[in-house]
Amino acid sequence: MTQQFYVSPEQLMKDRADFARKGIARGRSVVVISCANGIALIAENPSPSLHKIGEIYDKIAFAAVGKYNEFESLRQAGVRYADVRGYSYDREDVTARGLASVYAQSLGAVFTAEQKPFEVELAVAEVGLLQEQDHLYRLTFDGSIADENGFVVMGGLADQISDVVKGAWEPELTLAGAMQLALRALATDKDVDELPATAVEAAVLYRASESNRGSRRAFRRLLPEDMTRLLTEES
Repeated sequence: MTQQFYVSPEQLMKDRADFARKGIARGRSVVVISCANGIALIAENPSPSLHKIGEIYDKIAFAAVGKYNEFESLRQAGVRYADVRGYSYDREDVTARGLASVYAQSLGAVFTAEQKPFEVELAVAEVGLLQEQDHLYRLTFDGSIADENGFVVMGGLADQISDVVKGAWEPELTLAGAMQLALRALATDKDVDELPATAVEAAVLYRASESNRGSRRAFRRLLPEDMTRLLTEES
């Protein structure tokens, strides 16, 4: 009978965390920015069909980096949670904070109990009627949750990209200004001033969508032509 090697709980958790961090760092970055018009979500993603950004509910969106199959399963679970809660209670009872708590529990359970942790990092965004009512939550592979102010940067060279965004972000940014800032930041390790519109996936949660768009649903995915127009606007 072979005897298993003893590994301390501290070392086991450290190895799992290092494994997850390396997987996330290999992914392309995502930037989520609160601006005057709403919340802009921009991901470095040339694929036209494998989305890293998605709608969860009326005013809530999801963005992720890491392994596609893992964060896609979380996105789908979030949509089911939101639909059931909104149907059982009230649409106003579906909040980004509640969704982030559910994601945190799921990620934490996988990290501690499963053989392999999820190699993902998530952002959950909820647009408010006023900018100070916006909510941005960042969730890491171990279930840790942070309430971010103004913007979230995940994946790839997150620290360098975050420095660029932090240096230029201000609450008065328009949607065009937020998109231009995100594309400059995502080009940090490239030999260009900013990424082209065709190299990114982008969406926006519009503020006051009921009055501006005539719908409770604030999420809109931006096409390359929309991005091209925004990049030529004055910020």
